[in-house]
Parts: sequence; C-alpha cells; structure tokens
Amino acid sequence: MADSRKIIVLDTTLRDGEQVPGAKLNVHQKLEVAQQLKRLNVDIIEAGFSASSAGDFQAVRQIARTVGDSVTITALARAVKSDIEAVYESIKDAQDPLIHIVLGTSNIHVEKKFSRSKEAVLQMGVDAVRYAKTLLPNVQYSTEDASRSDFEYLWQTVEAVVKAGATMINIPDTVGFAVPEEFGELIRRINDRLKNLNDQVVLSVHCHNDLGLATANTLAAVRNGADKVECTINGLGERAGNASLEEVVMALKVREAHFGCHTGINTKELHKTSRLVSLLTGLDVQVNKAITGENAFAHSSGIHQDGLLKDKQVYEIMSPEDVGAESMELILTARSGRHAFKNAVEKMGFEAGDAEDFERLFQKFLALADAKKEVYDHDVFYLATSHRTNERAGTELFELDSFQVVSSDEHPTASVRLKKGSEIVKGSSIGDGPIDALYGAIKALAGLDVELKDYKINSLSRGKEAVGRVNIRLECQGKPYSGRAMDTDIIKASALAFLNGINAALLDTANG
Repeated sequence: MADSRKIIVLDTTLRDGEQVPGAKLNVHQKLEVAQQLKRLNVDIIEAGFSASSAGDFQAVRQIARTVGDSVTITALARAVKSDIEAVYESIKDAQDPLIHIVLGTSNIHVEKKFSRSKEAVLQMGVDAVRYAKTLLPNVQYSTEDASRSDFEYLWQTVEAVVKAGATMINIPDTVGFAVPEEFGELIRRINDRLKNLNDQVVLSVHCHNDLGLATANTLAAVRNGADKVECTINGLGERAGNASLEEVVMALKVREAHFGCHTGINTKELHKTSRLVSLLTGLDVQVNKAITGENAFAHSSGIHQDGLLKDKQVYEIMSPEDVGAESMELILTARSGRHAFKNAVEKMGFEAGDAEDFERLFQKFLALADAKKEVYDHDVFYLATSHRTNERAGTELFELDSFQVVSSDEHPTASVRLKKGSEIVKGSSIGDGPIDALYGAIKALAGLDVELKDYKINSLSRGKEAVGRVNIRLECQGKPYSGRAMDTDIIKASALAFLNGINAALLDTANG
C-alpha cells in the first residue's frame, strides 16, 4: 500500500520475557537470541535491566557491542540516577542507543508503591528524563499502569516529560486490564494531544496478556495512531505474558489493507526465532499457538484436508513459508554430510560458527547420528545449544563421564563419574529412588547446595527420545536455574538435565 504507515517493533524478550520464572538465560544464550532478533530485523532490542545485576549489565553491554551496529539497543531504568547511569554505560557502544525510563502513573502505583504526592512523582519523571538527555539524545518514557490511570494526570505526565526531552512515549497496559475499544480510545486521545504538542515524538504501547487481550489491545492501539509496538517472542513475559510479536506482526501483514500499516520484520525468520527462544528458555510453545504453534498449519479435519487439496486458500490465510515454517522436516543421518547439517543448524536460528568451530560441532553430530541412526530437528537444537554453551563458557563446566543406577525397594543407589576440564571426580549416593540417588551423587560431586524445585521427564513421539527438564535453586543465592537434556535413556536424560541446570548456575556465577 502506497500510504502504509511503518510501525516500529521493539522486542523485549530479553528483558520482560526473561522475567518468567525458570526462563533465566545466561550471557551466551542472550547473545544467541539477540543475533537471531537482528536477523528477524526488529527495530529495537530491549536487552535487559542493567542495574539489576552485574550479569545483566554485562549481557546488555555485549549485546550492544555485538548487534548494536544495525539495531537500536535499549535497557530499562527506574526513574533514579544510578539506574539511568547503568543503562547508559551498558548501551553507549551501540550505534543508536536508547534510554528507557519507567515510572507509574496510576493512583495505586503513586499512593501504594511510592507513597508520594502525584506532583512529586511527576517531578521524579521530569528530573529523570532531563538527566538522561544529558547522556543520550533518545529517551523513552513509560507511564507504568497507564490503563488504570486518571487520564488528566496521565496526560500531565506525558506533557511534562515531552517538554523535558522524551523522544518516545510508551503507554503500557501493565496488568492486562484494558479491553480493545477502551485502550484504542485512550491511545486516540493521547495521540491527538501529542501530535499537537510535538509531532516528532513516537507514541508506543506495551500490552500484557492477563485477560488474553494483549494482541487485540496492541492492534487497537495501532489503529488509533500508535507508531510503535512492544512485544516478546512467543508472548513470553510476567504472569500471562506480553503481546506476542509473531501475532501482532502477522496480523498487520495479513490485514494490511485494514490497518494501513506494515513493519520491517523479516517474517520468514519468525518460526526459527520462536523455536530458538523456546529451547533456550526451556518453555514450550503451546501446540495450538497462533503463527508458531506446532498445529498452526496442521489440518486434521477431513473437510479441511479436502478443501486444502483443492486450493490452499480455502483454509489458509497465510502459508507456512510466510513465517519460515517448513511443511516437511528434513531428517538427518550420518550420511547427510556437512552441507545438510549446516543448513539444519542455521534453520534452528543458530550461527554455524567459523570452520573450526563448525567441524567440532559436526563431529558431535556424527557421533549422535551413529548412535541414533536418524537425527531430528529437536536433536539439532540440543546439540547446538550444549556445544555453544561449552565453547563460549570461559569457565570449565561439568560433563557426565559415566553413571550406574541400581533401583531396588530397599536401597536405590547411584554411582557417578563427572569430568571438569581434565579433572575426573567420582562418587555414589543412596536415595529414596533412582533419580533421588543420582541427583544426590551429582550434587555432592559438584559441591553446590542445590534444591530441586521441579522435575519432569517427557517422551517424544519420534525416535524414542526422552526429554528431561529440571528447575533448581541455589540455596546460597536463592536464584532459580533450569536445565534440559535429551537422550534415548530416561535416566541419562534426567542426569544431563540436572547437570545442565548446575552448569547454568556456574556460568551465571562466573559472569556476575
């Protein structure tokens, strides 16, 4: 469309999405996601909350240095000087850095969270923007809990921070309270006043999904003048999550005539981005999830299949190829060769790496292919992830060398050998059951006080693999970590998952 309006897309998977319990990513995984977001062609990456920890600061800084040459990089700051300085220091190496400040505007936030007068809170926001402007030209201001705010106070805040120098105004539906008609009207009213005040300021929205309306509210806002949307891959985020990037983007693309808008997103990268985020966070995508779910393009009804055979458009408003989903999965074997394997790795959203690094990964693939005969997409995921973590760790991680588990009614026992660099440690343990004994032995050898919060073992329909998933908490830090692993042996999958959780904790400790 000739008069189609360009909508800016900010992805906050690495900040708001990572606040999901158990979805903690280490610095290497964050970089992997950031590089894929760059290929997806998002306009802005919100890379983290720089003041929250040394690890988060380092991750934001590395992302700014790695992908900040072509993508705007931002990070979140509360309206306090130290937070703003932390954001500036972590993003300043990017070509087009943006400081993002958040402060509540609803009565409940002002009265209960800050215990200050409305005037005092408004002044905090103005002072924060003025200070940020001394560091960088681009500053976004988010009026937290805007959808439950008194409109005139909300507008007073917007007006004051724009006059103080804010270049983007973000209107969040922080608790997912809004409904589309109401939220659309709120954005229309703010947009009318904002365009009169300063038509260069970008109006943005950030919607949560507590009532399942995040995508609908975001689209209603775009229809009513919002220039920018804030989303996450797979709709990740606190509580019920955020507006799903893939849903918002594809709605604007498929219904461009209705919205009169488009994005710069390379939609063919959506599917691999979704799968990469799902694997690295350990959070599965529901099978019937719009756009990227396993069943999004599956048709089981006889009537549907008949219609599709006659013409795809009978039941498909977009093709799997539009979002980078392939109708057929390529099954790899030991005879597939380097080219086919490299294609599979890149299809998953991973970098193939340099020739030497790729060759090491390919040798691991050959060993797996010999053992399993057929290698599927999910195998490639696990292979590439564990390889990348070990290659980039910069610290020696534990590897499972061998194990033996004996299950009995009286004394289930486990003996384990772990490798850490050139060192081999071995030990045994008795437990309430085989897994308890196995985890007791691993815990003792790792020398970490770990509490197991959650344990799950799933079978996959093809290839007879078992996927082990654990969530653990380090007693000394109280922080949660998750680990996943896959093997044809359920006990081994369980052991590797637990070890991956421990390695995640070690990496985090080493980086921060």
